[in-house]
Amino acid sequence: MASKKIIEAKAQVVANILDKIKRSKSIVMVDYRGITVEADTQMRNQLRKENIEYRVLKNRLVLRAMQEAGYTNLDKVLEGPTAIAFGYEDAVAPARILKQAVKDGKPALKAGIVEGNVLDAEGITAVASIPAKEVLVAQLLGMLTMPLRGLAVSLDQIAKQKESQA
Repeated sequence: MASKKIIEAKAQVVANILDKIKRSKSIVMVDYRGITVEADTQMRNQLRKENIEYRVLKNRLVLRAMQEAGYTNLDKVLEGPTAIAFGYEDAVAPARILKQAVKDGKPALKAGIVEGNVLDAEGITAVASIPAKEVLVAQLLGMLTMPLRGLAVSLDQIAKQKESQA
């Protein structure tokens, strides 16, 4: 039977993981087997740039924390080697970076949680295809200014026609 110190230490780890889960806008779980050291280093550097915490944690402890957070049915996802990316600022960034890192199925996307919704590997892949926030803002601004440009050109043409008629 485990000693009281070990039980307390595990409870503290679960509490820390629970805190990460609660603070995260998104969480992505991957099977990291087969990834090269070079690819892993590049991926971790990208994750750090986006303020994404990437950890390998004990599945059983993560499962306890997930259950305490209200996420159930993750038993099958948390089998085998699992690394977890916690995205605190951008809900899409962990999925996007890990999807880019996936080559030949290594690391393999397992599942994730985005804005409180549990998604399978396909769902995480779909989320990864959403452009970065800055790109979306630029696209929106482009769409908003296009009709204004068209209006300005039309008004200019009307003014020139009236001038020529006068």
